[in-house]
Amino acid sequence: MKFLADMGVSPLTVKALSQQGYYAIHLSEEGLFYLPDSLIMSKQRMKEE
Repeated sequence: MKFLADMGVSPLTVKALSQQGYYAIHLSEEGLFYLPDSLIMSKQRMKEE
């Protein structure tokens, strides 16, 4: 399972998920925090293709 954490989620939560073996990234890690949600989702979908 993959998690893309929004700005309302603590980076500590993302770290804990990663330590438990999940793929988890925070928007701030990807430099996407300034984009509207619709563009964030589009970019992530394109990344998975």
